[in-house]
Amino acid sequence: MWYEFSNVGDVDSPALLIYPDRAEENARRMISLAGDPQRLCPHLKTHKLPELVQMQMALGITKFKCATIAEAEMAAGCGAPDVLLAYQPVGPKAQRFIRLIKKFPQTSFAAIADDAQTIRHLSSLATQAGVRIKILLDIDCGMHRCGVPAGPKAVELYRLIASLPGLEPHGLHVYDGHIEDEDSAVRAKNCDAAFAPVMALRHELSDLPVPRIVAGGTLTFPIHARRPGVECSPGTCLLWDLSYGGSYPDLDFLYAALVLTRVVSKPGGNRLCLDLGHKAIGSEKPHPRVQFLNLPDARAIVHSEEHLVVETARASEFAVGDVLYGIPKHVCPTVALHAKAVIIKNGVATGRWKITARDRMLSV
Repeated sequence: MWYEFSNVGDVDSPALLIYPDRAEENARRMISLAGDPQRLCPHLKTHKLPELVQMQMALGITKFKCATIAEAEMAAGCGAPDVLLAYQPVGPKAQRFIRLIKKFPQTSFAAIADDAQTIRHLSSLATQAGVRIKILLDIDCGMHRCGVPAGPKAVELYRLIASLPGLEPHGLHVYDGHIEDEDSAVRAKNCDAAFAPVMALRHELSDLPVPRIVAGGTLTFPIHARRPGVECSPGTCLLWDLSYGGSYPDLDFLYAALVLTRVVSKPGGNRLCLDLGHKAIGSEKPHPRVQFLNLPDARAIVHSEEHLVVETARASEFAVGDVLYGIPKHVCPTVALHAKAVIIKNGVATGRWKITARDRMLSV
């Protein structure tokens, strides 16, 4: 079985396992769906690993998207030519972002913004520092988390960016994470409807440079790949997880990250207690937060900081100390809970990778 490896006894639990060969295959499938590696601007928040940035660069991907200054610094440290901070730099982050631009002149950095006061503040800081900041206007296409609707306010803000010193209007950022339809035809229809106002906005801004539109996530990037001139920014598909799993047959990706846990107690009945608490697996979603490949019928009963109690008709088959391999429901926060990942190649644990950008600050 692909998920087992020979020297499991050397690995303390709970642990994060990454299978780089499967991640590379996912990157190739991602490129195939996009049609060209240059159409991709994959999100780093899923894995936070320089090794996976370098792997993607070797396949021809040169643009990356991130959520933190640390992730941006990690990508620049790998020599990434183009890094988009898909997070409005407010508070100390604005100064940190400028320091990042100065530290890595070989990397083209950009950030998103949706607030006039923040845009003016970035202009002032950039002018004082003697740098130019590339800004993509963040568009709310229906998720209602951040951004502005593609309408008069968006036109006003984009023209403000273009008018201020120290800033460069660099396009539009459009994330449609609210579109999760399992039926691919319905998903495409809803994605097209959400994106139509963005195309109208781009037309209205035809007198200004709009160098790029970065759009979509894992579930919608193949739809955006059909649009000329649109960059696609999937993230989860590099490692894949249970939340997408088998629900989207048009997205044929492989599980490339697992959690390893052990039975630490047998509290009686049909129950097993595992060392897979909130501190080891993403727990913001409802159960099942993990599906065990070698115990698929396990049902979560109690979940606390250090423990996960499951119920299974097969409890008698397991002894204290036995290992379970699980697919996380949400891989992105699960990765961030681990300081290192155990790397599995050809059924052997070959080493450990530090989750570099798990820290919110590296040097900048």
